[in-house]
Amino acid sequence: MKQLITRVDDGLHARLKARAAGTNRSVNDLVVEALVAVLDGGENRRAVRERARAAGLLVVPEVTGPVDARDEVIAATRDSGDAISSALDEERSAR
Repeated sequence: MKQLITRVDDGLHARLKARAAGTNRSVNDLVVEALVAVLDGGENRRAVRERARAAGLLVVPEVTGPVDARDEVIAATRDSGDAISSALDEERSAR
């Protein structure tokens, strides 16, 4: 196992200590978990979905029919111009 020494400002250190104490964990454990979450990226998304599911807040839209492939959608909208941007600009300027 390797050691990592880093400098953090006093405010961040105080926040880390408070969070660790509030969850009955060590600062080291908290920092390691945070680093793993940042490096894993996709794992973080999975964790957020699980927390939302556990809290009853996860919304999963129903697929009601076939879904066009991304490339098909891009091809279908290619050369559409700036109609949407123009419509948004017009709507916003009317406010």
